[in-house]
Amino acid sequence: MSNFKRKMIPLSFYVSLILGNQVFAVESTQLEEIKVSEEVNSQYSEDTNSYTVKQMNTATKLNLSIKETPQSVVVITKEQIEDENLESIADITSNVAGFNSPTWDTERVYITSRGFEVDYYQIDGIPSNYSGDVQQDLSMYDRVEIVKGANGLMTGAGSPAASINMVRKHANSKEFTGNVSVSAGSWDTYKGTIDVTTPLNEDGSVRARVVAKYGDEDSFLNYYNKETKVLYGIVDADISDDTRIFLGASQQKNDATGSTWGGVPAWFSDGSDTNFSRSTSITPDWTSWNTETKSVFSGIEHYFRNDIKLNANYSYLEFDSNSKLTILGYGVFPDKTTGKGISSNYLWKGESKDKEHNIDIYSSIPFELANKNHEIILGLSYNQIKSISNTASVISETAFDADVLNNSVYNWNSNISEPIWGDSSRTADSKTEQTAAYLVSRLSLTDSLNMILGARVTKYEYNNILSNYGYEHKNEITPYAGLVYDLDDNHSIYTSYTSIFKPQENKDESGKYLDPKEGKSYEVGIKGEYFDNRLNASLSLFRMEQDNVAEKAGVNSTTLEDYYKGVDGTTSKGIEIDIRGEITDNWNAALSLVSFEAKDSEDKDVSTTAPRNQVVLSSKYKLGKYSFGGSVNWQDKFYSDVTNPLGDSERLTQDDVVVVNLMAKYELTKNLSAQLNINNLFDKDYYSNIVYDMQYIYGDPRNTTVSLKYKF
Repeated sequence: MSNFKRKMIPLSFYVSLILGNQVFAVESTQLEEIKVSEEVNSQYSEDTNSYTVKQMNTATKLNLSIKETPQSVVVITKEQIEDENLESIADITSNVAGFNSPTWDTERVYITSRGFEVDYYQIDGIPSNYSGDVQQDLSMYDRVEIVKGANGLMTGAGSPAASINMVRKHANSKEFTGNVSVSAGSWDTYKGTIDVTTPLNEDGSVRARVVAKYGDEDSFLNYYNKETKVLYGIVDADISDDTRIFLGASQQKNDATGSTWGGVPAWFSDGSDTNFSRSTSITPDWTSWNTETKSVFSGIEHYFRNDIKLNANYSYLEFDSNSKLTILGYGVFPDKTTGKGISSNYLWKGESKDKEHNIDIYSSIPFELANKNHEIILGLSYNQIKSISNTASVISETAFDADVLNNSVYNWNSNISEPIWGDSSRTADSKTEQTAAYLVSRLSLTDSLNMILGARVTKYEYNNILSNYGYEHKNEITPYAGLVYDLDDNHSIYTSYTSIFKPQENKDESGKYLDPKEGKSYEVGIKGEYFDNRLNASLSLFRMEQDNVAEKAGVNSTTLEDYYKGVDGTTSKGIEIDIRGEITDNWNAALSLVSFEAKDSEDKDVSTTAPRNQVVLSSKYKLGKYSFGGSVNWQDKFYSDVTNPLGDSERLTQDDVVVVNLMAKYELTKNLSAQLNINNLFDKDYYSNIVYDMQYIYGDPRNTTVSLKYKF
């Protein structure tokens, strides 16, 4: 969007317009001439060659620098995304300490932060429902902004884990420009992307951008293949010097075969460890998991001559999933000698559809009071999600069972008979609505001290149409408070409190739904900006709480149903350090460190499959036409206390792991470059997850990608 340079308007100007000159006299104010910058892409990270940005607004809607934001925030820019060949949300969070992003099978990733599950995200600052099945391809996005801890002020209901905001690409250039890239990698992975921006009129005030991507890839897992198709388009128009509108749409299709549901069994039937090779996949070749995500979005941004900004956005998102799956080695374990004996009572054929509407309208009102600049943001938001699922019955699985029982895990033949499926029936039909109003203010108390105060008032409604029940929560108030004190031009200290809520379906003894769970975040820290704001650093101490968690309290003697009570739940506390940006013109680096503990109300460890200590270091140095870089990711051990096939208690453990990735890039010409990425350089053999208390998921072995990129 255009860059405006304006003169701040005194508060009395606004008040006099409302109350009239009889009460307040309008100060004589001469507005500066509006100046439109030639650079319409100054707010985006692409083409900056940087690992940081000057401003972000995911935490509060206020355009603040990282140093001015009183929470732990991280931005993964387009430069870092391309350097490290990151392609999904999970790739992003795997490069930020404090996140745990393990897969649960070939398709799903459930991300946790500081011990809590991330169950929502944002697209262009608009809250959207998160599902581990939805892995958005990053070719559509300029950068990813992350706010750690609760962010209920902007998102409404959710867990206190983190808010992940994916910022879309826009048609910023007034000249025809773009790039084409192709890549080939391990396990027959081939991908190609084209990204083109073009003006649609002579002066470039109307511009279009199109991104298309195709990928076909196998895996280190036997029998697996996935085809990905992405199409993204957006039109940006500067209607006037003060008004910008945009309209866009996207579609992403993932078609996977040989899909797994879970991992491989941790034990043989005698209780001994399996230690399968990483390529082991005990799944039939008829399994599949196909998803399609479609979206339409639009927005308008208008600046009034008194410097008030009005911003309105709408988005529609539709997610379709259909799958045929079975989980093997779950509760039934193979014989150590023959490798036979696996069976499954879990067969699935189903389809689901989620339709989501999001509206967000807000106004930014800057004003001057007591010779200091302040800002207020007033906003309204609406979110509606309709979800349906249909599941097929199984008419016969006789041939399937026989093939599975006669098959050995040592020489698995994926040519397993498919069950005979029956008709599908509706198994889920629900509607969720959130309506909210929010207010945020940034007040300059002194030249060095700023206060950010905010609150969100939410109405939350849930209706299960199949079961004919629902609940409603009115006037859920989510507060936000932060203080930032500038120690000098480069350093600030801060403290903040914020919260979030999560409705729950459990009932108390009287049959009344429990109040929502409440997540709270407390933070204190120090931040710094260096080298002309090109390098950001922060150290934060945090404490996160989740209260009013449902706990079984008994059985209702009349209905014979379980009833619950709300108790204080999990507490997570620890320390984080984050440093990222440009050290010199040719050297980008990012260091992320976390150490925390998460315990329940009885002081027992929770989320034990999330490592408690983690360090991620990324760096790239440019020397002439050459660029060299890589990353080192260290995490300490994680575990799960389980019961083995013999009925004995056992702790499944993955010891601490160091994974090293490398990249090298060479500029063949001014417009053409070649890049090499090697992940897991030393081919570390490790488990990335322990699922269902009895199965392992392996981390990716060493893999290599070679890519060519041509810019025009």
